[in-house]
Amino acid sequence: MSIDVKIPSMGESITGGILAAWHVQNGDFVKRDQVIYELETDKITSEGLAESDGRLAIEVEAGTEVTIGQKVAVIDTDQVAPEAPAAPAASKAPEPPPPAVSKPVPPETPEPAVTADTPEPATPAVSPAVRRLAEESGINPASVAGTGKAGRGTKGDMLKAMEKPFVQPEVPAPAPATPPPVATPSPVSFPPTAEDRVTRKKMSPLRQRIAQRLVASQQDAAILSTFNEADMRAVKDLRARYQDAFVKRHEIKLGFMSFFIKAVVHALKEVPAVNARIEGDTIVQNHFYDIGVAVSTEKGLLVPVIRNCDQLSLAEIEAQLIAYGRKARDGKITIQDLEGGIFTVSNGGIFGSLLSTPIINPPQAGILGMHAIQDRPVALNGEIVIRPMMYLALSYDHRLVDGREAVTFLVKVKEAIEDPARLVIGI
Repeated sequence: MSIDVKIPSMGESITGGILAAWHVQNGDFVKRDQVIYELETDKITSEGLAESDGRLAIEVEAGTEVTIGQKVAVIDTDQVAPEAPAAPAASKAPEPPPPAVSKPVPPETPEPAVTADTPEPATPAVSPAVRRLAEESGINPASVAGTGKAGRGTKGDMLKAMEKPFVQPEVPAPAPATPPPVATPSPVSFPPTAEDRVTRKKMSPLRQRIAQRLVASQQDAAILSTFNEADMRAVKDLRARYQDAFVKRHEIKLGFMSFFIKAVVHALKEVPAVNARIEGDTIVQNHFYDIGVAVSTEKGLLVPVIRNCDQLSLAEIEAQLIAYGRKARDGKITIQDLEGGIFTVSNGGIFGSLLSTPIINPPQAGILGMHAIQDRPVALNGEIVIRPMMYLALSYDHRLVDGREAVTFLVKVKEAIEDPARLVIGI
């Protein structure tokens, strides 16, 4: 029997995607619930599982655009993976033969070295007359063929030698000076072609969708940004004071994001105009607090939503942030995780951003941008002090939110961060 592997439905708004990769090869044996392929859509990246054990026959290559319900492979359930043969018992390896012993080779007898004590061959003695003629003529007596006893040169031999024309002894010409090294010309480099200067690859459906939504947001909304800054000392002191006890009790760390989510909920309650959206010519006022948190992944920016943040503790928010970060890293984010947010918080500060103007995520009316914490001099009670400061940016849809309301909203966030006790007593 065979089972068709089809692209499953993933929501009403998703009609297809790109079969990004196969995690198995054609003809491999697969197990039930084994991940066999990866599908990229315009919203999420999902994994396809094998519905049964058997041999897989792939019918659609990786990189092909597919639609919901399309068959991409077949599993032959009548074929199962053969059992691996048992490893043979290890036999005793033969002992290696003893190494051959080589006979020492006697050292060669070195030739006797010539030392300064070795006597030079005797030079025949010359008479005073021959020595005088040698000094006058410059002729070396040893170069004259002697006719005297034992081949000794005589005065007559020297006079005959003096009668011959003098030939200047050849002096070896000095070695020509080594010319300076000539620089080797570097190989001619040709300008790279256009194809060598760039790399082209098709945009993933997720990246295309992100691009479309960002452009649509700029075209369909009247986006404006306002800025403020918050003194992070109170939150940092609070975290330092209770971090150990928090970790001991909840087994997770207390971060900054949970404080900002709580501060946003507090500000949304104070300025409900920001907690609304436009549908056609109608303003829809929200009375719930599902906050989206921007998460950067290798494949693009995702905004999973934390539900009912007004009812969650800091620990519960931190736990959901960790869970979403893990799911985003593993490609497990679902459509349901991304739907329904009414406001977004984005933390560009983790990448070092000092200031930015984030783009709202339609149909939401606003987005808060967090940034890097920097020690800066500020005036406090007439004195210059150094405090850990963070710039805050609120981008909002001016069709829904007026400037007064936007500034008030951001001030409420600032006050809640600089005095976290406000979040407890609700002022």
